[in-house]
Amino acid sequence: MIAGARRLRLRSWVRFARRALLAACLWHGGAVAAGEIVSAAYAGPTERYAHAVLGDGIEHSEVVLSFADGAERSFMLPEDLVFEDTVPRVADLDADGYPEVIVVESSQSAGARLAVYGPEGRITATSFIGTRFRWLAPVGAADLDGDGVIEIAYVDRPHLAKTLRVWRYQDGGLQPVADLPGLTNHRIGERDIAGGIRTCAGAPEMVLASANWAELLAVRFDGHEFSTTRLGRDTSRAAFARALDCKL
Repeated sequence: MIAGARRLRLRSWVRFARRALLAACLWHGGAVAAGEIVSAAYAGPTERYAHAVLGDGIEHSEVVLSFADGAERSFMLPEDLVFEDTVPRVADLDADGYPEVIVVESSQSAGARLAVYGPEGRITATSFIGTRFRWLAPVGAADLDGDGVIEIAYVDRPHLAKTLRVWRYQDGGLQPVADLPGLTNHRIGERDIAGGIRTCAGAPEMVLASANWAELLAVRFDGHEFSTTRLGRDTSRAAFARALDCKL
């Protein structure tokens, strides 16, 4: 029995039913019809990537996409990759009315990268960090600079480099936009990722902690530079929740 219950409980009890449904769809109608993705979940728990940055040795080998018409489609990673993440994030990244899915993939030799999936599988991905057991923690996706194009933000190595990186999703690809050091959103062993993106005063802000966890911060990006607002010295999860709810 695999040690630890984290994420193993995340819909793993329906894993075999999902596969059966997928097989039935393929048997009766060829490929599963592409449509609107309404949710996504990780499946296929595995211990083949022994990083344990999220509190145990369990990662996942597949992602299951659920569609508005009730269909599902599963994508399995090769042996040298895992999904090293808490949950897939569903967001319409190109404003076409059909959401994409943001995930974190980690390589046995090159560490983590951020990837975007659609109904047909992986659409694009950032480069890998480059070293085994180096991770990134997503912040979220939004039109951060108001130009009509969605950006995706994550913290590169939240325990080491502690650098916010912003990428622009456009024409089915990801382009690096800007970086800001001195920020984090995760401690080793935590089973969730702190913070996210809020819109409290007309513009999106990323809610993060300072590198030493001494301050809670709201960070804006205007397309050229970052601006930071201090929200207080409480960096508990409760404080993050208040900040995301525009109460700080």
